[in-house]
Amino acid sequence: MDILVCIKRVPDTAENEISVNSSGSDIEWDDLVYSVNEWDNYAVEEAIQIRDKVGGSVTVVAVGDSESEDVLRREMAMGADKGILLSDDAFEGSDGKGLAAILKAEIAKSKYDLILTGAQADDGAGQVGGMLAAMLDVPFASLVNLIEASDDKKIKIGREIAGGQQEINEIDLPCVLSIQTGINEPRYVGIRGIRKVASVEIPVRGASDLGLSQDSVGMAAAKVSRVDYFTPVLGKGAEILEGSIDEKVDKLVELLKSKGGIK
Repeated sequence: MDILVCIKRVPDTAENEISVNSSGSDIEWDDLVYSVNEWDNYAVEEAIQIRDKVGGSVTVVAVGDSESEDVLRREMAMGADKGILLSDDAFEGSDGKGLAAILKAEIAKSKYDLILTGAQADDGAGQVGGMLAAMLDVPFASLVNLIEASDDKKIKIGREIAGGQQEINEIDLPCVLSIQTGINEPRYVGIRGIRKVASVEIPVRGASDLGLSQDSVGMAAAKVSRVDYFTPVLGKGAEILEGSIDEKVDKLVELLKSKGGIK
């Protein structure tokens, strides 16, 4: 089974204090520490496990600048067979539909049985997977936390639904699935694995390589644009904990004790 996993380089929320810039148009991007999007990491692990069970290959693809090579190599060190970087100045400012169009153009050049995305990465909107499936005219399922693959025609999937319930579906291949965290336990990536893929060539494809016109993606084609970015005003009784993670934990424990939440 040939599997494509769409991944993204994002600020690591465990390593950064995210703040809004002075103009209120975006977050402060300077000096941030980056990593692969958490949901995407689970998707790559699931793809590797499926490949190891039924055979095939795992390809990881990212839309971004040259620094996105770092997360592609990390997932290749994890076990993905190859990586592809989709990078072009024309892609800057793409909305969810634009990103899906870029990915669709790449996917159309190959044949994949299964396409995985993280449940969310695109500013938390969780929209690219569904849009991509619609553009490819293939089935789609979201919040998938179980995959049982046995042949190249259909797979069985589990989905997390309201009320903590689980539903099981059978879905035709090829299809697009958005993967929920907790579907597996992503493996540790060691220095040896990183060194092994350090010199592997990663193809870079721009708009012309994908057959995309400059005005079909990017800011020029975006139908959604951010008009404001702000931290909400504290509501009555709300409190923001300041300090290091350990200090915040200690303060939270103290608050819970004072409010009778724990003893």
